[in-house]
Amino acid sequence: MAITTTTGDAAPRNATAPTPDHALGMPAHHKLIFVALVAFVAVGPFFIYPVFLMNVLCFALFASAFNLLLGFGGLLSFGHAAFFGMASYVSAHAAKVWGLTPELAILAGTAAACVLGVVFGALAIRRAGIYFAMVTLAFAQMVYFFSLQAPFTGGEDGIQAVPQGALFGVIHLSDPMALYALVAIIFLGGMALIYRIIHSPFGQVLKAIRDNEPRAVSLGYRVYQYKLTVFVLSATLTGLAGATKAIVFQLASLTDVRWEMSGEVVLMTILGGIGTIFGPMIGAAIVIGMQNYLAEFGAWVTVIQGVVFVICVLLFRKGIVGVIGSWARKPL
Repeated sequence: MAITTTTGDAAPRNATAPTPDHALGMPAHHKLIFVALVAFVAVGPFFIYPVFLMNVLCFALFASAFNLLLGFGGLLSFGHAAFFGMASYVSAHAAKVWGLTPELAILAGTAAACVLGVVFGALAIRRAGIYFAMVTLAFAQMVYFFSLQAPFTGGEDGIQAVPQGALFGVIHLSDPMALYALVAIIFLGGMALIYRIIHSPFGQVLKAIRDNEPRAVSLGYRVYQYKLTVFVLSATLTGLAGATKAIVFQLASLTDVRWEMSGEVVLMTILGGIGTIFGPMIGAAIVIGMQNYLAEFGAWVTVIQGVVFVICVLLFRKGIVGVIGSWARKPL
């Protein structure tokens, strides 16, 4: 009988971790979905208004990054707008004031979200459950009021007329198709990274912590480090989405950092399916689609969203993709 011993490593030497999914290769149905996703992203702008599609891709990445924390880390955050909005501000400021090229501006915004994630995560994950959620909401409100008062954010006016510039100083993003190609590459790269994280040994330990944290602790895993890591990863990818959106729409505003934005990403994730890989993308497409195509109803859009949300919760208790996955007996 092997004796489990813990050392300075993140995991015990002889502890038996769950078998990572990647050991058996990517499931065939996941390959088909990824191929279909790449095909849709490639031909989408020829059938759908590119600006709307870029908005959907940014929020799909945002929702997928949030789902990495909630669906696979088991941590409900009500403050992810802080990372989305702050990355947007930093990216816009870097492009407009510092004169950085778009790729460097996006990296600057992403790095800012990463640093913010380390600071907030180190404090927030010391709490659990509703206390964790409330702490993240409090931090997000702090970022909101900072954004309202800080000189570089432009206050209520935000940062407007952000120059899109030229990618690597060569490819001018004033060309809509060039801009769309950049957003598509960022989205697909972000999704591939999220998929790899979920299906790595790290991701398997995350699922074990989510399902039974005391048992993970008893096996010798440093739960605090795993939670902090997934929090920072989620914040960084969220920042990548926010920074990209600022360049696309040439605007960073208080809308991106309000608590309502945190609520919207929760709604997207629940609609698509918590703990699914492709669900948050579907949820983001539904929410952004309603906001865009039902805009003529004004304030009633919120009411319509509420009705759709209630219907989906009643009919699809695991989310749209979650229910489809349960029918197929394999998670999507």
